[in-house]
Amino acid sequence: MPFSFDDLNSLYLDILREIGTIGAGNAATSLSKMLNRRIDMNVPEVKIAEFKDLEDIMEGAETHVAGIYLEFKGDISGTVLLVLDVISAKRITALLLGNDYGSIFNQDFSEIEVSALEELGNILTAAYLGAISSFTGLTTKPSVPCFACDMLGAILSVPMIQFGQTSDKAMFIETDLINGTDRFRSHFIVIPDMESFNVILKALGVG
Repeated sequence: MPFSFDDLNSLYLDILREIGTIGAGNAATSLSKMLNRRIDMNVPEVKIAEFKDLEDIMEGAETHVAGIYLEFKGDISGTVLLVLDVISAKRITALLLGNDYGSIFNQDFSEIEVSALEELGNILTAAYLGAISSFTGLTTKPSVPCFACDMLGAILSVPMIQFGQTSDKAMFIETDLINGTDRFRSHFIVIPDMESFNVILKALGVG
């Protein structure tokens, strides 16, 4: 039977939350090694959300954000979209590049800042896909990331247009990157294609 997001019950969501939690831990470990300092992540909030509701969940269509978009292929396939508000994105790039926070109110991103955010997208995507692989034995390979800075509505329109014909829902993971007293809110949107969800659940023994 084809998978439908509407079929997700509490058992499925618990498994997805566990995958999200392990992915967050993997990401925190990778970032800590990269920065040579402790980076924590809180327990992520995982929900299944309709595309049309994502703008409201993430503070409105006109919010200025940075987005990193990747596709993944292999035993399962789909897309990932990492969304950060601009100030958080600026502060994270300052952390990644070893700069102070003096330029965070400049909403333009330099080439080196874009590269740093794309690498962040790579790290987080690899962490979450790695968590899926550790649970299921399924392998995936992410594409080269693409960066965009625009209003949230424009950023979300890419996956909405691409997947609107087959689904109106996505798996939404919200978590904070924590550096001491600093917290950077990240929104991680995972959109496996419909067949891939069937494959994931079957590998987990709940499909």
